[in-house]
Amino acid sequence: MKKLTTETLTIMAIYCALFVVLDRISDALNLFQMASGGKLNFGPIALLICSYHLGYKHGLQVGIVSVILQLVIGSVKFYGIWSFLLDYLIAYAVYGLASFFPNYKYFYSGVLITSGIRLLSSTLSGTLLWETPLWSSLVYNATYMIPTTLCAIIVVPLLCERLKNVW
Repeated sequence: MKKLTTETLTIMAIYCALFVVLDRISDALNLFQMASGGKLNFGPIALLICSYHLGYKHGLQVGIVSVILQLVIGSVKFYGIWSFLLDYLIAYAVYGLASFFPNYKYFYSGVLITSGIRLLSSTLSGTLLWETPLWSSLVYNATYMIPTTLCAIIVVPLLCERLKNVW
């Protein structure tokens, strides 16, 4: 883990702000918006890049703070503590762990694995909290998670490779 310096803390804050901005852009574009929540979201791209830039420990911290920022600005709709944990805290914080998993050239396995964990978390939320059958919850959540994952699988490696010289 990199030492927490003023520079690192500032970079972490920038990633949090970038997450919020990308989340708001996703809201404005309204692509793959589901009736009961969930949408194509560009916010996780900021969390994934943060993880690859600063490491999974700082990435996890940024993921948690980003969820708290969503809560503060009112873009979170949850129905009890379990809904908040499964649909937001676990679902978004897990993106910070992406750098923990190995990369294979331009295939960043952490992007796919963390997206899969988010899908699992959201699916469990639908099954446990809304009493939706497992397959229905999986299909519902996959309709917006697959496009989000595909977007991240393409964009994150390209941006990370371009930013390596800056880092």
